[in-house]
Amino acid sequence: MTQFFTLADCQSPNALRNLAEHLTPVFDAAGDAIMAVKAASQSANADANAPKNTIVAEQKSDGSPVTIADARAEAIILPALAQYAPDIPVISEENAASHDLKPSEAYFLVDPLDGTKEFIKADDKGAFTVNIGLIYQSQPIMGLVLAPARGQLYIGVVGDGAMLRENDEMRPISIRDVPITGAVAVASASHRDAATDDWLSGHGINETVSVGSSLKFGLVASAAADVYPRFGPTMEWDTAAGDAVLRAAGGTVKHIDGKDFRYGKPDWRNPGFIAIGGWRE
Repeated sequence: MTQFFTLADCQSPNALRNLAEHLTPVFDAAGDAIMAVKAASQSANADANAPKNTIVAEQKSDGSPVTIADARAEAIILPALAQYAPDIPVISEENAASHDLKPSEAYFLVDPLDGTKEFIKADDKGAFTVNIGLIYQSQPIMGLVLAPARGQLYIGVVGDGAMLRENDEMRPISIRDVPITGAVAVASASHRDAATDDWLSGHGINETVSVGSSLKFGLVASAAADVYPRFGPTMEWDTAAGDAVLRAAGGTVKHIDGKDFRYGKPDWRNPGFIAIGGWRE
């Protein structure tokens, strides 16, 4: 692999699409590494009589879990980015030193395993993902979200559209108009709170789909849902990739007060937001 992507390329949808294509096999390799950890754990516990947490997880300083799968996926992704785009900084969840970097004109946000709480469950429903988002001038412009257990890869380039690879077939995706039966919201599987329930009730939304990780953005982007309200805490690497996919598919993300959702916030920490497909207040 050699360098081919520079800061100037952030303004070229063709260059962004080319970067996404080159990163696809890297993502597939990271997904394979994650699934190998999962398979080894399942094999070791094959004689268990009931589902249980089968993957050893350590607790980080913020209380969130981390596993060997996180580290193995990151060890595949970061070297690839360093070779493809060495001039663009990378802020990765599991690379604590990178959290001290200051926002620059362009940077990658990487979450090598989003939805670790789901991943360590025996009945995870495949709701964990590998994520990379590219930020340019405080906005997401490209994102990849891989759900290896589901065989799904979402790719979004703002200005060039969004795609979903599923069962080895690639197809374009876009947001939908809200059906006459009413809007469908997507909510967190592990972090749903009373504020979310109150928001849904206040907007007359009765149907929800619960799923973990950045797949929530994918469901809205691929016309399986219409809106994703999030009031609980997230970090920018949790949202950047899915946000880019959603915007590329015709959606948007807003702060709770309706202002545009931008990146480069203090400590890379997000406030609440609403990810919007075809839903309108």
